[in-house]
Amino acid sequence: MKTRIATLIIASLALPLVAEEAGAKGPKRPKGDPAKHFAKLDADSDSFISKEEFAKSPMAKKDAARAGAVFAKKDKDADGKLSKEEFLTKPEGGKGRKKGGKSAEESSL
Repeated sequence: MKTRIATLIIASLALPLVAEEAGAKGPKRPKGDPAKHFAKLDADSDSFISKEEFAKSPMAKKDAARAGAVFAKKDKDADGKLSKEEFLTKPEGGKGRKKGGKSAEESSL
């Protein structure tokens, strides 16, 4: 009886540690290659991503308003299209993602 109680106490104390190691926050998404994301979004292979091409991305289909804001922020010269350089530029602050969020490059696919 004492052995069972001791086992239950140890198991209950160890359970939070096991859950944390197992990824209680969810699985991590592997980082993709932003250059490959650019090439995939550049449907007409003109070396630019137009608003229309960007609007077909999974991020835009999920949240069009957010995608529009991301596009506008990345379009530094306001020409209505993203060059590879504009697309690959990380958001100001250099972190590329907010807590629990995805960077624009990850979200675009």
